[in-house]
Amino acid sequence: MTKNIFETIRSELESIRVSGLYKEERVLLSQQQVRIQIERGEVLNFCANDYLGLANHPEILESAKEALDLYGYGMASVRFICGTQDVHKQLEQAVSEFLGMEDTVLYSSCFDANGGLFETLLTEKDAVISDRLNHASIIDGIRLCKAARFRYNHADMNHLETQLKRAKKYRFRVIATDGVFSMDGDVAPLDEICEMADRYDAIVMVDDSHATGFFGATGRGSIEYCNVMGRVQIVASTFGKALGGASGGFTAAANEVTSLLRQRSRPYLFSNSLSPVIAATTLKAVDLITRSPELVKKLRSNTAYFREKITSAGFDIRLGDHPIIPIMLGEERLAGQMAAKMLDEGIYVVGFSYPVVPRGEARIRVQISAAHETQDLDRAVTAFQKVGGELGIL
Repeated sequence: MTKNIFETIRSELESIRVSGLYKEERVLLSQQQVRIQIERGEVLNFCANDYLGLANHPEILESAKEALDLYGYGMASVRFICGTQDVHKQLEQAVSEFLGMEDTVLYSSCFDANGGLFETLLTEKDAVISDRLNHASIIDGIRLCKAARFRYNHADMNHLETQLKRAKKYRFRVIATDGVFSMDGDVAPLDEICEMADRYDAIVMVDDSHATGFFGATGRGSIEYCNVMGRVQIVASTFGKALGGASGGFTAAANEVTSLLRQRSRPYLFSNSLSPVIAATTLKAVDLITRSPELVKKLRSNTAYFREKITSAGFDIRLGDHPIIPIMLGEERLAGQMAAKMLDEGIYVVGFSYPVVPRGEARIRVQISAAHETQDLDRAVTAFQKVGGELGIL
């Protein structure tokens, strides 16, 4: 039996390779930044989630060093035993104030936050209505709970209303959605979703991982961008992208929700608490964003500039305002070939294909940072034009 399972796995891996879907991991030889070192030399980085360039910002690094001396490296415990320090509570308060929520619970990742949310709050008496393109962590979190499951077509408010009507008999109804969908960079119509929730007495849960800290007028995410702050009952997000890029996540909600999560959420109860170094450094990141609005403004300017240039060059991109900019290619092998040729031009991008995106919708996902300069953006566009011509895309 052991031999058979290994043979089956080897066959599956070979099938992945042959189909052009095998995902290689490149090793960085430098810090996470705009210019990174890999084995072949220096390249421009256009595929990181470091939207504000805080991953190695001088104040972030200094804060981490100070926190290491002050708090130590790790807690070696869960929160309710001996894993809570004052810096954890300070970060929870800061995030709550930043998002206008009553309280916040920290997790080791947003994946854990979503994994511990639905089964804690909902029973077989309840229902979850989820966007079909939601992140895997929302999907897996919903699978863990006993609530009835309904899915609505992506951002389709007519279909959402249909599903809400079907779920009307259940005690509680939760509409779950990404704030920004990571593969397309499109924003959920949260204003319409909140209107629908009001009409059908539902709760709105938003995973804002690709928005917290940098999207919206002051970086408060899609809930700010869509002008629904105060109307969304539950916000989950990550510290592992714009807020320093290390790790960690959270759920922000009313006191009643967070109190129950502290009592019964399994990833919270059975996983080590967030390292105090990360908590303290993330606290600094929130402070930087709050007092440095120019970071958010520069990211917005860079995004608009690149979107205009890459569109003028003739590429098919998803429209929008977000710094996630998918260059649509369709064929899986083509995405892999383009990423490899772009690397030869000194531009580090990654091809995305099935199962990360649907079959036939392979793409290069470009991610813009406030740390990019105009010449970096121009160099990337020039490289895309050259490679696009060589591959017959333009």
